[in-house]
Amino acid sequence: MRTTARPVTTEDARWMDHALRLGRRALGTTAENPNVGCVIVREGRLLGVGWTQPGGRPHAETVALAMAGEAARGATAYVTLEPCAHHGKTGPCAEALVAAGIARVVTALQDPDPRVSGGGHAILRRAGIAVETGIGMEQARRDMAGFLTRVTKARPQVILKMALSADHKIAGGVGQRTAISGAEAKARVHLLRAQCDAILVGLGTVLADDPELTCRLVGLEHRSPIPFVMSRSGDLPPGSRLAQRGAEVLRGSVAEVLAGLGRRGINRLMVEGGARVARSFLEARAVDQFHLIRAGGTLGPQGVDALAGLTLDKALQPFAVLEQEKLGSDLLTVYEARE
Repeated sequence: MRTTARPVTTEDARWMDHALRLGRRALGTTAENPNVGCVIVREGRLLGVGWTQPGGRPHAETVALAMAGEAARGATAYVTLEPCAHHGKTGPCAEALVAAGIARVVTALQDPDPRVSGGGHAILRRAGIAVETGIGMEQARRDMAGFLTRVTKARPQVILKMALSADHKIAGGVGQRTAISGAEAKARVHLLRAQCDAILVGLGTVLADDPELTCRLVGLEHRSPIPFVMSRSGDLPPGSRLAQRGAEVLRGSVAEVLAGLGRRGINRLMVEGGARVARSFLEARAVDQFHLIRAGGTLGPQGVDALAGLTLDKALQPFAVLEQEKLGSDLLTVYEARE
């Protein structure tokens, strides 16, 4: 990858940050495409903004160019991922930028998709457009980790979420539905659901809790992820909420399940439990982010161990703390897998 040949200016960093924030709006809505953001700027004036639309198209550049119109000629486009270079259901975004008369393109990342992989940048350079890459790279990698993981590892990014009592329990007893976290933490979980393409639980969780696994934030109900249930042999109870949602039962190892979801174009998979499923993903080293909510109360020795016998200290060894946030009386810690 050819990176920028000149120092990053405050102006470049500011506009790329704007594009990255736009791209994050599309998290969980664009599979199998990436969640890209784009802004078009000339002489410090914002002319157009765009992010990948639901279902993966129109692409961010197309939306931003349509807003900018003729004013895009001679402007700079800040795009969080290399513009596409291949013909699919739509034409290449790189060619659209050329046709619009864009003078300079600043990107955060080169697209690892073999259909692009430097080809978009090459189209731009051949047209005489100045191209600079690598600005906002680290944040872009995190924002588009779902797409990048699927393209490079042939599986979705896996985000494991768990809520634990202070004594590392997830329920007051076997088969008991137990509220662990408070309202603020629950709202954050629903936001995370809205930002994921699919959600998975084990059959035991279905039998114990009969969950819906939907996003219930006002205005984001349509962003509920596709539900899946992992089971070795059992089937969904016909009257369960997930059966009514049309949830599919997946069988096989963790690797087999993830490979199958990758082939379907799933970028971001949220795993919500229960204990055995969480342990299986952790032991398979298949968890990319671990969102751990710690509550202050205890449930006692009769409570259900969070990780089916795997200690939390051991489970967290492959991870580093990415961020922490107080949510009411609960503490959310986001861990990221070390390379």
